Amino acid sequence: MDNANKEIREWIETLFIAILLAVLIKMFVFDFIQVDGNSMVPTLNHRDRLFMNKLQYFIQKPAKGDIVVFQYPYDKSYFFIKRVIATEGDTIEIKDGQVIVNGTVCEEPYVLEKTIDYFGKKFVPKDTIFVLGDNRNNSKDSRYEDIGAVSLKLVKGKAIMRVWPLRRFGKITKNAG
Repeated sequence: MDNANKEIREWIETLFIAILLAVLIKMFVFDFIQVDGNSMVPTLNHRDRLFMNKLQYFIQKPAKGDIVVFQYPYDKSYFFIKRVIATEGDTIEIKDGQVIVNGTVCEEPYVLEKTIDYFGKKFVPKDTIFVLGDNRNNSKDSRYEDIGAVSLKLVKGKAIMRVWPLRRFGKITKNAG
């Protein structure tokens, strides 16, 4: 094989490896997702683009305050983005505009207005999380029967950074966006 053919083959091999690595990283480590809707306002806005860590929840379970991406239980082609409010073994209720986990009122600086709905005391089952949108009065979340406590098997990752719009670029924290 002459030098020109050898160099072409090396370029093709390098390109193939690069593409394979990119696909594996996107499948198992990191991905981008776009917010669709206003259920997470003021933390996240409609059309914000987020960087999602897909690997984190292979190592540990979601924690209270995490903003997670999960598949809608009845149609796995739809993804929801919500905040974890309670984890397995917790009890949750919403009354008088306040979220109460394990008998303690949650401090939620990221919520603009009190929740107008009443949600009776519920137990969060093993291997599930209870999620709410930050825009409580405009969010389809664990309060609804078709979502309920979200199975950890449906959780696809943790939103860790906003990459668009550039003026709001930055890390997503548990206390705010």
